Amino acid sequence: MPSTYTNNGGIELPANGEQASTWGNTVNDNMSIIDRLTNGVGSITLSGTTHTLTITDGAVSDGQYKVLVLGGSPSGTNTITVSPNDGQHIYIVKNSSTQTATFTQGSGANVAVASGTSKIIYCDGTGSGAAVVDITGSLDLGALIIGGTTVTATAAELNILDGVTATAAELNILDGVTATAAELNIMDGVTSTTAELNILDGVTSTTAELNILDGVTSTTAELNILDGVTSTTAELNILDGVTSTTAELNILDGVTATTAELNYVDGVTSNIQTQVDAKAANTTQAEAVWETGTATTETIVSPAKIKAAIIALYSTASGPNFTTQVAISSLVTSAAHGLGAVPSRWEVKIVCTSTDLGYAVGDVICLTSHMEGNGLRGNTASVNATDIQLAGSSFFVLTKTGGSISQLTTTKWDIIFQCWK
Repeated sequence: MPSTYTNNGGIELPANGEQASTWGNTVNDNMSIIDRLTNGVGSITLSGTTHTLTITDGAVSDGQYKVLVLGGSPSGTNTITVSPNDGQHIYIVKNSSTQTATFTQGSGANVAVASGTSKIIYCDGTGSGAAVVDITGSLDLGALIIGGTTVTATAAELNILDGVTATAAELNILDGVTATAAELNIMDGVTSTTAELNILDGVTSTTAELNILDGVTSTTAELNILDGVTSTTAELNILDGVTSTTAELNILDGVTATTAELNYVDGVTSNIQTQVDAKAANTTQAEAVWETGTATTETIVSPAKIKAAIIALYSTASGPNFTTQVAISSLVTSAAHGLGAVPSRWEVKIVCTSTDLGYAVGDVICLTSHMEGNGLRGNTASVNATDIQLAGSSFFVLTKTGGSISQLTTTKWDIIFQCWK
């Protein structure tokens, strides 16, 4: 039966009857391993960014040292892998290298030992998920002795200094201060200089008297304007809201007109003299010129110009304000014209979109309202302040060649709605 080995230190365990006459070698190797495990201090030279700390079964190896002194010149943070991952170990680590050393054994937690520091760590040896734990990270010290002196401050008292960046000289400013916290808090937020605070030296004014200046932004020169003023508050309030300039106020200098006389120009927005002159010129225009509207300039509109405007308003040259072309719906086809009132003029047409009854694409038939035969067939167009519509979807017309009356194919025609304001 072959030898077996301890899980953690790799100490050889010879089987019964094995290694006759050679036990001395095995015992000596085991004692060397035990010596390393209990008291061994090993120097581990690091390089690059990785290192494997191996425990070899039955032979002395670096991973069996109790104390690890890290040295060398690694190129960056060096990851030290403890192998194999099923061995349990306690290490006292002193990092004398130039970089941080991170101990790992499996996918569990790792421990980083910064350059120039020391830690006590242990590896739990649980296999692929093995973790490394920092024992010194949570030590409960009964007493802290630094340089032979016992520290008596509590953790809470020491934590008061957490984040303090003041120097000894800055802290010594408080030496001898007897003011209370409330008294010191009076200075909270004060940005005044000594000279500014000394302005209060000798002031006997009351709070109420000083508050009169609350919000005042005037300069000394501006306040001195009031020196010698004898006007009453009511008299000064006459200027409340006045935005006029000196020049604008001086327009009133010498005015003798009454309020009623000044009110005659209330609402006037034009030059009165120009209007009077224009009215006088219009009275001298020849009657024939005025009636025909042949003058090059007119301030009074002639009948000829009014007539031309009316003709232009209702001529075909005056385009509609609303036009839309829509497919014919069953029974009623409608559209919102958006003019906000009943149109002054409106038209309903149908336009050919596919040849039908001899009509070509683009042919238009006026269809504002019509009846056919004895009144049983026909269409009625109507309009109101919001919509224009055509009731009826059967259209009987003469063919384009003037033949018999036939029904249009509605799918080959669209409706055109037009409205004028």
